[in-house]
Amino acid sequence: MATRMTPQDLDRIAGAVAEAEKTTAGEIFCVLAPEVSDYRETPLVWAAATALVLPAAALFAGFRPEMLTRLFGGWSVGHASALDGAILSALSTYIALQLAVFVVAALVVSIPSVRRALTPASLKAARVKRAAMEQFLSHGLHITRDRTGVLIFAALAEHRVEVIADEGIYKAAPNAVWDDVVADLVGGLKAGRVADGFVAAVGRAGTILAEHVPPRGDDRNELPDGLTILPKR
Repeated sequence: MATRMTPQDLDRIAGAVAEAEKTTAGEIFCVLAPEVSDYRETPLVWAAATALVLPAAALFAGFRPEMLTRLFGGWSVGHASALDGAILSALSTYIALQLAVFVVAALVVSIPSVRRALTPASLKAARVKRAAMEQFLSHGLHITRDRTGVLIFAALAEHRVEVIADEGIYKAAPNAVWDDVVADLVGGLKAGRVADGFVAAVGRAGTILAEHVPPRGDDRNELPDGLTILPKR
């Protein structure tokens, strides 16, 4: 999914946030992440598992150490007995085979599309949640007046969305209402219309905030209205 946003897209999102905040004392902040992690551990884990399993599975399937020795040409042994030499040669070949499988598997799983596909969904969810919370804290949504900030966060590569409402609004509004905000954003992202998804989600969040956190006479805009796009990892 492309992360390119036109100036018109950014203006639409900023306008939607400004319009939504006219009806509430709450604050809405939007963040778009191309990818929240490089999942560097994924190729290593898959390579290690493959190197352990595949050679062993081959042996159980009927391939014997002496076959591996003949196939790869075992190491020569000077003063050991013939049996010791055969065992050492077979073990050396087995280790070399494991190393080769490890390297090939690591290279294949390092391909971005393969790496993302083989990264467990639970790990992606945890990384997205952590990245969203980092943005929530780093942009000061937790120190807004009356603690009524709402973060709308989308991670494109992971195909995941997080909506975090601060303590003030979280206590006032039922938890289930934020599912609708998530659904609006996910709908736009699935259709390839990132800006439309954010505009719809912002509008929905504004309606929720207006109902539970009405505007004050001395209200001021505490956070930028535009979309923050994180750098690609």
